[in-house]
Amino acid sequence: MDRWTNLRKILHVDMDAFYASVEQRDDSSLIGKPVVVGGRLNSRGVVSAASYEARKFGIHSAMPMAEVYRRCPHAVCLPVNMLKYGEVSKQIREIFLTYTPMVEPLSLDEAFLDVTGSTSLFGPADEIALMIKERIQQELNLTASVGLACNKFLAKLASDLQKPDGFVVVQPDRVQEFLDPLSVERIWGVGKKTAEQLHSLNIRTVRDLRKLEQGYLSQLLGTVGSQLYLLARGIDDRPVESDRIVKSIGRETTFTTDIADRDLLETVLLKLSVDVGRRARKESLKAKTITLKVRYNDFRAVSRSHTLAQASNLDNVIYHEACNLLREVTLKQPLRLIGVTLSNLTDQEVNQLSLFSELSQDSEHLTKVMDSVKEKYGETSITRARLLKPKEHSE
Repeated sequence: MDRWTNLRKILHVDMDAFYASVEQRDDSSLIGKPVVVGGRLNSRGVVSAASYEARKFGIHSAMPMAEVYRRCPHAVCLPVNMLKYGEVSKQIREIFLTYTPMVEPLSLDEAFLDVTGSTSLFGPADEIALMIKERIQQELNLTASVGLACNKFLAKLASDLQKPDGFVVVQPDRVQEFLDPLSVERIWGVGKKTAEQLHSLNIRTVRDLRKLEQGYLSQLLGTVGSQLYLLARGIDDRPVESDRIVKSIGRETTFTTDIADRDLLETVLLKLSVDVGRRARKESLKAKTITLKVRYNDFRAVSRSHTLAQASNLDNVIYHEACNLLREVTLKQPLRLIGVTLSNLTDQEVNQLSLFSELSQDSEHLTKVMDSVKEKYGETSITRARLLKPKEHSE
């Protein structure tokens, strides 16, 4: 590992078909079967995860469940169990933290780890990576794919190349040899439209891309062009950020049948507002911006946002603003999806006084009491009257 001297040693750990693998682990009858996590077969939901058996039928994340039915009618379809996956994710992170405090989660099932400072305690970086893989397998009965490189971009690329249960090391002196044969679609920032632009110029591999001058790429693609110029050469100086800031908190739901009834939509908004408000309070965050997202039955999406004078995480405030935003949306067509997102988040207490400060304090106190009751006695132990008998319209 002498060639790594003075370079970062970054791991990207990516769990294999995480949600589906957890379900197969917990129910041995599912092993070897095409398992799809996302909702009922032929429902209005989308795929959250697909086992490798299901992927053989071309099933992938974000695919409509109706398409799953067409491709694989015998697929085993299960609902998303975020509570379970969250608990397993915590167990995985505890393993990570055994080796380094420099852990940057990207989602429940993947994270960057900077093990540069860990080698004096645990040995070379490649041995640390293998220890992590082995512990995940032995302690949690799950598999992970790991990439090791001198930066985040290369490590993430490497972790995806030999899935499942893969381990790829990008040696610092062989970066270009590693990158050049890869398709341009594998580079961050190259989506469908950018790929089409590059293909029209007969640029299909990283090697092809690397032949272009930075000025030409910038002229062709703007700031993305400059980024691609660097990434095609394996240059990425971003550090692993262990205290990653939450940028937004959102919840959305897809209806089993399209809805145009405003009263019913407001009831759904109340449930979503309570959910995002509670999560914000658990993270000790408040939001200044509230965004409503809707998708019509023709899949056209619309969003509306409002920025508050004072940041808040109170359910009533979020719900009130979400309803106001809904009034700005036409319901000439029914909706198939609705969502609420909090952004412009802050963890700072806002001390600005107002005529209604006492009322606000009372609301905060009541909300905290409700949160405590739910934590102790469960989600259904206390709720709002409007949500007592919700109609079954969403996944």
